[in-house]
This record gives sequence, structure tokens and C-alpha cells, in this order.
Amino acid sequence: MTQLCAVLLDIDGTLVDSTAAHARSWTDAVAEAGLPVPSEHDARRLVGMGADHILPRLAPGLDPEGDEAARLRGRVGELFRERHLPGVRAFPAVRELLLRMRGEGLRLVAASSARRENVGHLLEIAGVADLIEASTSSSDVERSKPEPDIIEAALEKSGCASRDSALMLGDTPYDIEAARRAGVGCVVLRCGGHGCWRDANLAGAVALYDDPADLLARFVSSPFAAARL
Repeated sequence: MTQLCAVLLDIDGTLVDSTAAHARSWTDAVAEAGLPVPSEHDARRLVGMGADHILPRLAPGLDPEGDEAARLRGRVGELFRERHLPGVRAFPAVRELLLRMRGEGLRLVAASSARRENVGHLLEIAGVADLIEASTSSSDVERSKPEPDIIEAALEKSGCASRDSALMLGDTPYDIEAARRAGVGCVVLRCGGHGCWRDANLAGAVALYDDPADLLARFVSSPFAAARL
């Protein structure tokens, strides 16, 4: 049995109900730029990847390295912070779940490629900023999920002796893929997808739960129990 050392926590869609806010930020920015606007459902299915992966899908005609693409990415961030972030709320039982994990002796590392200021704000919204021992942000990596860079950075900050002594908690296929490529198992919550993902889309997860409250209620039989895999 491998001693479990740390939990690498996705934030958006996992700890806070922000998927719709991110999707609307993208569709609003695309509309302002006069580009074809995707449905919110299609935009939601992209949330969980970073702007480096989303932009070519929503604005395929733009040079991703050009000024127009840079302005669009910047506008997405502005819209998220100013228009949509104020409505973001934590999922039920997030703090209680993380306290239970801490009680099992697990280190908690936020594994996010959001901007550093957004990471702090989202952790405050989740009510868990004081429980997190380390965190990642876009400044730590060049590539976002489903690339493994964020997981690699979070692993390094966790202090775990090996990859199989950490587990990720996420909500999208991109979390599963990034964790797999980093050699880390991923437990998945369905709550972030807002119906976008069927369980078949989440194949490869170590375990599936509806939301943090569901995981907490079934914690004793979960992969996190007794801090052992």
C-alpha cells in the first residue's frame, strides 16, 4: 500500500460553481469581437482548459500570437472578474470536505492555471484559503490542461516523495488527461460539468462523485480515506 501524501485540487467546477461564469465570459468576449458566438453549452465543454487551448477553438481564424488574440484573452479576463465572478459561489460542503482531508493528514495543494489573483479570490469564495498549503497559477507554467504542466508544478509544491502518493480532485476530462499524463490518479466530481459530461466522458477517473457533499458523505469508502491508496 502506498501512503497518500497530498490532494491536488482543481478549483473551477470542483470547489466553486464557476463553469457557467467562465463560459459566459468567453461568449461575451467573442460576441464583442464580432466573431461567431458558440452556444453556452459548447463553451462550457471547453472550460477546464486554459485560454491557450480554448482560443483556437472559439476563434480559429485568429493568430494565437497576434494582438487581436491577446486583446480577446484580456477581455475574457476582464469580463470574468467584473461581470461574472461576483456571482460565483462555493459548492456545498467544500470546507467540510477539505477539513476531513486535512484530518487524514493530507496536504492540500490548489492545482489551477488561473491567474494568481483569481486563484486567491476563488479560494476565498470557497472558504478554504486557510486550508491550502500551496497553490499553482498561470505564472508557474507555459501550457494549461490537458497538458500535464499544472499537475507537475503542483506535485513539486506538494513535497510528495512520489507521484503515486498524490491524488487529484477535478471535474473535467481535461483534469483526468492532465493527471494521467503526469502519472497521478484523478477523482472526479460531476458538479462542474452542468450536464456537459456523461460518465463515459469521464472514463479513466479513479472514482466519480456528484459533488463535494457526496464525496464527504461517502468519504470512508473513498480513495482518500485513511490516507492510503
